[in-house]
Amino acid sequence: MRRIALLFSVLCLLLAGCGGTTGQIPSDPPQGSSAADQAPQETASGTAQSEIFPDDEISGSSKPSGGSLPADAEIDQDAALALAMENAGVPEKDAYNVKVERDRENDIPIFQVEFETEYGNYDFEIAITGGKIIGADYEVDEEWLDRLGGSPVTLEEAKQAVQSKVPASSTENIRMWEESDDGRGRFEGELFHDGIKYEFEIDPATGIIFDWNADLRE
Repeated sequence: MRRIALLFSVLCLLLAGCGGTTGQIPSDPPQGSSAADQAPQETASGTAQSEIFPDDEISGSSKPSGGSLPADAEIDQDAALALAMENAGVPEKDAYNVKVERDRENDIPIFQVEFETEYGNYDFEIAITGGKIIGADYEVDEEWLDRLGGSPVTLEEAKQAVQSKVPASSTENIRMWEESDDGRGRFEGELFHDGIKYEFEIDPATGIIFDWNADLRE
């Protein structure tokens, strides 16, 4: 009986040892190890993307939309003066007694730009928002026309010169005729565009627009 009991005890111990070893084996160690290895890689990849894509989006949004001034953009005094001189065709070095002041015209906030030259006085009204020239008045002394120089122009070329001073206008809408009642011939004309009435005189011998008036009409 003792031998039987001893054999039975040994058999039980052997069976218990085998069962314990089987219970300690991980059910899916490769997958667990792989998941642990992949998690840092995903995090690193995610971090890299979060640094790259926002930079790309910022870079894209900061690109200029175009060369033209947005209609709702505001100009400063220096820009207003530059616009006036460019429109008048006056070099900066020729201007003196320059004044640029804030004002209103028909409830439109404007810069009133005034300056003098040896050959004439210039007055412009420029909208602060958008930089549109809504008013202008200047006249060049005719004694200076030959001294300032230039090239002869035809009636059609004179129309093109006017059109270049009035953005988006068309030469087809410009009325122009020739006058010669005071000894020196000239082209006279008018244009109505975008609510503004333009009247002008051009010297055919030099192509200079020596009399220019722009008046905003309600």
